[in-house]
Amino acid sequence: MPRRVYIPLFAFAILATPVVLATLADEGPPAPAQVRENPKGKLKYVWIPPGSFTMGCSPDETRCQGDQKPSHRVTISRGFWIGQTEVTVGAYKRFGQRTGRSMPREADQFGRPLNPGWGNDSMPIVNLTWRQAQAYCNWAGGRLPTEAEWEYSARGGNASGRYGALDEVAWYADNSGRERLDSTTIIDRHGLKAFPQHLIDNGNSLHQVAQKRPNGFGLFDVLGNVSEWVNDWFDSMYYRNSPPQDPPGPVSGRARVRRGGSWSDPPWPVTVSFRNTLNPRGRYADLGLRCTRDAE
Repeated sequence: MPRRVYIPLFAFAILATPVVLATLADEGPPAPAQVRENPKGKLKYVWIPPGSFTMGCSPDETRCQGDQKPSHRVTISRGFWIGQTEVTVGAYKRFGQRTGRSMPREADQFGRPLNPGWGNDSMPIVNLTWRQAQAYCNWAGGRLPTEAEWEYSARGGNASGRYGALDEVAWYADNSGRERLDSTTIIDRHGLKAFPQHLIDNGNSLHQVAQKRPNGFGLFDVLGNVSEWVNDWFDSMYYRNSPPQDPPGPVSGRARVRRGGSWSDPPWPVTVSFRNTLNPRGRYADLGLRCTRDAE
C-alpha cells in the first residue's frame, strides 16, 4: 500500500505576515445560552439567536487571503441549534450501531495512531468524507452548517479573528503535543515539507473535546482541535456578490469548505475567518464536523 502523505491544513494557503491578536469590541454580547441534548447522538446543542455580524477578514487580522475578502455585513434571519462540541467518536459509534454503518479508517499520521482502535469516545471523529459527515448530521435530525452560520456561531459576538488568547481557546500545532513547539520558527527555518515530521516526533494529536475555553455562545473548539466540514461549495469570489441575508453558498463547485483550523496547524490559520477547501471525497486526520439543527 502506498504511503499516505499528510499535509496540514495551512499548507494549502499562501503565507504572508503574522497575525496580530488584538482585543476588539464585541459586535453584541450573546444572550445566555440555551442548551439541549440531542437524544440520538447524546451531544449537547446550543441555541444561536438571529443576528447580524461582519463576515470575512477581521480588523485585527493581517494575514487574510483573497477569499476572505471583502469583509461584509451578513444577517442570519433565523435562529438555529448547533453542536456545542465537535461530533465525537462516541456519537458516531451510536450512529453506526443504529444504521449499520462501519467506523471510518482509524485516524493516523504516517502510521502513528491518533486514537487507537477508536478507543476514546470523547475525541472528535475524523476521517469522514463530506457525504459521511452530512449523513451523520441528517441522522441526528440536522445538517452541516452553512459557512455564514458557522462563522456567526464561531465568533460568538466577537469581532476579532479569535475570541480569546489562542492557547486558552484552541489546540493547535504549538500546544497539541508533548512539548510546546514554535511552529512559525520551525516553518521559517526548515520549510513546510519538514514540518509534519516535527509534529510526529513531538506526538502532536487531536484532543478530547471541550477542554479549552468556550466562545461567547458557549461553543467549544470552533478554533483548533479539528477543522470542520461546512455545507458550502467553495468559490473564491463568493464574498464579492453573496447575498446579505442568510447566504446559502454557491450552487455548485468542485471543492467543499472546511473551517476553524486544527491540532496540526500553526497559529495563522486558526481564526474564525480563515477558509480552506478540500475534495469532498477526502478523509483527513485533522478534519471533523459539527452539526446544525433548524428551529422546530
